[in-house]
This record gives sequence, structure tokens and C-alpha cells, in this order.
Amino acid sequence: MTVDLGLDGRTVLVTGASSGIGLATARAFAAEGARVAVTYRSDAAGAQQLAGELGAAADRAMAVPYDLGDPAAVEAAVDVVERRWGGVDVVVANAVRRGSRRAPGLHLEDVPAKEWSALLRDNLEQTLHTVQLVLPGMRARKWGRIALVSSHIARDGAPGQEIYGAAKAALHGFARSLAWDAGPDGVLVNVVSPGLTRTAGVLADLPAPVRERELTRTPTRRLSSPEDVARAIAFLCSAANDNITGAVLDVSGGR
Repeated sequence: MTVDLGLDGRTVLVTGASSGIGLATARAFAAEGARVAVTYRSDAAGAQQLAGELGAAADRAMAVPYDLGDPAAVEAAVDVVERRWGGVDVVVANAVRRGSRRAPGLHLEDVPAKEWSALLRDNLEQTLHTVQLVLPGMRARKWGRIALVSSHIARDGAPGQEIYGAAKAALHGFARSLAWDAGPDGVLVNVVSPGLTRTAGVLADLPAPVRERELTRTPTRRLSSPEDVARAIAFLCSAANDNITGAVLDVSGGR
């Protein structure tokens, strides 16, 4: 038995696609025949390389600048894709700004309001704004899929991650309510919540003993790969998913 994801010819916008989960997700959609807009903030060369790999020469992919800290850049990114390919069928909101780590001994009350408000704004407001921008076209076509990439921190918490966790947890409530508003128009919206994932950044920054400790706390005894998360996103954003909306899917090995 085979499953046709029905993504051939669809237009997909993947934010934060030049590395990690976003990169794997862009590849997953391209493999299903979708046109993919690869967005980036600073790694233009990496995004261009990925777009070339995914078929830029045949107009199957393109690299588009996108900056969570710049609302005008967010609007421009969506506009470029809609003008070139006629609309956005799928948006994967994966771009993120993590902020700096707090120094040992500092607490939440020591974080300046300017710093935490910027972190909350960039991780939440511009994701919601991106969804606002693509929704009218999805409603008009009576078909659309939205995946919001969250984090296990929204559920588990982590030291020093209060604002980041708040922004990611807010996506859960947003998706749950948007499902009521967009569902009658054929638009499904879901959250994918990865656990600790074997991205290049995690492998470089997280000490091996910490990763080993996490393995002992994971039922499958392995950390998810970016491809594990990408496959979950591709399914939820496909025609094979015809009635799952407002849900949160953990991709964490059962953690």
C-alpha cells in the first residue's frame, strides 16, 4: 500500500530553511514534487545552494530573504513567492530566534524588558503575521496547510528558557483556535513539537555526556534526526492529511 501525499505542484514556503530541521523539510517537500521557497536570514549562500539542489534552474525552488526581526522583510518574502508562483499552498513556520544564554546566577527578573520583549516578538508575532499573509490565498483556493514548529521546551521547560518557552507554547493555543477559523475553508493548521534533535548545531554545542543522558530518558533510545521531524511535517501538510487540525504532534522518540 502506498500513500500519495498529493504535494506535486504545490507551493511550499519553509521559513528558516538554510539549516537543520528547515533544510530537511525543504528537501522532503521537493522530493514529493512541490515547489519550495527556501527562506534565510543570513546564510544566503547556503540557501542558494539548497535551492539549486532542489531545482532552481527548473523554477522548482528559490531562495528568499526572511527576517523575523523585520516585518517588512516577512511581507516581502510572502509577496515574492505569491507573485512568482501564484500563491502559497503550504507554510512551514520554522524560523526561530533563540537569544543569548543568561550568565550563571542571573534570573528572569535580571533580563531587561527590551531583550525579552524582542525575543517574544520575533518568535511569536512574526510567525503569526506570516500566517495572516498566506491565509487569504488559501481560503480563496479552499485548500491550505500550516505547520508551526514548536519545541519540547514548551512542555518540559528548561533553565533560562522562560521567554522562548512562552513563545513556543503560544503557538499551541494559536493553532488550536485557528483550526476553528480556517477549517471550514479547507485550511488545516498543526503544531510539530520536536524533542532534542540531532541538528548540526546540537551536535556541535551540546556535550556528548548531555546527549547520552538524554538518550537514557528517551524510550526509543535515540534522538530524532531532522529528517524524522521533516517527514512528520510533510505528512501533516499533505493531501494525505484530510482531517487532522489543531493538533500538536511530538517527534521526540516518546520522551
